[in-house]
Amino acid sequence: MSPERTPGHHLRKELPAEVPAPASGDRRSAGERESAEKRTAPGNGAQQREGRSRTVPGPAGEAGQTPEPGPAGQGSPEDGPAQRPQTDGGDEPGAAVTGRQRLVKSLWPPRVSRAQLIVAVLLCGLGFGLAIQVASTSDNSALRGARQEDLVRILDELGDRTQRLQDEKQSLDDQRTELENSSDQAEEARRQTAEKERQLGILAGTVAAQGPGITLTVDDTKGTVEADMLLDTIQELRAAGAEAIQVNDVRIVVNSYVTDLDHGGISVDGRKIGKPYRFKVIGKPEDLEPALNIPGGVVQTLEKEQATVAVERAKTVVVDALRPAKRPDYAQSSSR
Repeated sequence: MSPERTPGHHLRKELPAEVPAPASGDRRSAGERESAEKRTAPGNGAQQREGRSRTVPGPAGEAGQTPEPGPAGQGSPEDGPAQRPQTDGGDEPGAAVTGRQRLVKSLWPPRVSRAQLIVAVLLCGLGFGLAIQVASTSDNSALRGARQEDLVRILDELGDRTQRLQDEKQSLDDQRTELENSSDQAEEARRQTAEKERQLGILAGTVAAQGPGITLTVDDTKGTVEADMLLDTIQELRAAGAEAIQVNDVRIVVNSYVTDLDHGGISVDGRKIGKPYRFKVIGKPEDLEPALNIPGGVVQTLEKEQATVAVERAKTVVVDALRPAKRPDYAQSSSR
């Protein structure tokens, strides 16, 4: 006996669990609804803060797929470059400006105002004045660093020069007085003329001379002494009151000159002189010797050039080198 069939049994089939139909107006695909449910589910707050993931459309006829969100603080691989902060100081718009760039922009191009230009000119003038002051101060550095004894000796030397000039002036005044008061003015004039001729002959080097003075010996074993050093020595001796000077066999006169030779050595008035250089000087020894030994003077300068210098006082110094008398070409005596 066949089982009992109810009417319509052949039409009834076992249907699967009914899927709830989408709400009216909600036309999103199943994948989109699933993503929305995941974002609203508990524990997905971190994903919500990171932002919504974009829906990647799949092939035609399939629902879109949403990539799984990564850990907190990380975006999708596609969004990585867009979310990376720009910290370099490039030329891109909106890039941060570094301190060095701000400094360069503030300094170049230079913007100089009138007040700044005036201040710059004043500072340049002040610097120039300070440079001149330092240069003038350095010229007297030898005297600034001198000892008290050396300074006293220099002052004594200056006092002696002043006294010597005053004595010469007094002598000339006495000669004038004698000429004015002498009964035989012609004889007195001849006597004074002869005395003056003798003095001028000593200065011109046409006659020999002797008297107290000093001898100076410069032994230049290294060959470092030059002509200008010997010329400075002659000038210093003249300033100290030397009345007659002789270097080796050459008489020093008013127009003497000292030069360096091309092949080595030194010449005085065109005559080569050998080493050592010997100076014979007639004058007051108390004035001549200190003039050579002052700080930064002749002796120290020659010793810096590794030359050996010896200065000796003498009661009698003979200057016997002579110069031929030369008649001047243009100058003539004039009497009033």
